[in-house]
Amino acid sequence: MRILVVEDEKRIADFIARGLKEEQYAVDIAYDGEQGLYLAEINPYDLMIFDVMLPKYEGVDMCRQLRSKKNITPILMLTARAAVKDKVTGLNAGADDYLTKPFSFEELLARVKVLLRRPTTTKTAVLKVADLELNQLNHEVKRTGKTMILTAKEFALLEYLMLNSSQVISRSMISEHVWNEQFDSMTNVIDVHIRNLRNKIDDGFKRKLIHTLRGSGYMLKNPA
Repeated sequence: MRILVVEDEKRIADFIARGLKEEQYAVDIAYDGEQGLYLAEINPYDLMIFDVMLPKYEGVDMCRQLRSKKNITPILMLTARAAVKDKVTGLNAGADDYLTKPFSFEELLARVKVLLRRPTTTKTAVLKVADLELNQLNHEVKRTGKTMILTAKEFALLEYLMLNSSQVISRSMISEHVWNEQFDSMTNVIDVHIRNLRNKIDDGFKRKLIHTLRGSGYMLKNPA
C-alpha cells in the first residue's frame, strides 16, 4: 500500500516514513502543502497523512480541496494543537482521524491500520480472480484452497494486479503504487518480483493468471 506523508518538520517526516517503510508500506514525502497537494492529486494513494500547519498550503485546506474533488482517500491529520475546536475543524474539512503531537509511532501505526481497513469504493475484504483469492485484511492468499506464502512486496504487487484485473498495468504504474515516487522503474526489480510471483501463483496450474504484454506491461486476468 502507498502512503503520502506531508510534514514540514523533516525530522518528524523522516521518522514517520522510516517506520512505515519498515512495515512494508511505500511512502512518498512532501515538506510543504503545495507539493503535497500536487502529489495527492496525481498519484493513487491508499492513505494520506497531513500536518495541519504547513507552509504554502495548510493541511486543513488541502483536505477541503481534495474532498471537493471527490477524493475519498483516508486522511489522518497531525497537529500540535490539542484544542477540541481545532480537531473539529479538521474533521469537518473531511479528515478521517486526528492525532496530536507528540505521539508514539505505535499509536500512529495503529491508526493507520484502522484507516486502511475501512472500506472504500475500491477495497473489499477478499479479492477474487478465477480460483485465486487474496484477503486484504489478514494478508492470506489462496489458490484452489492452497495457501500461498508471499513476501510483503509480492503481496502488494498481487493486490495491485487483482484490484486492476483484466487491465494492462505498466511498469511505471507498478513502481508508483507498489514502491514509491523515487523508485527507478527502469531497473529489473519489477521483473524479478513478477517472476517470483508467477512462480508461486501459476506454477503447477493449467490456467495461467499473470500475463506479460511485451512493450506494455502486465495483466492478471481470468483465462477464458
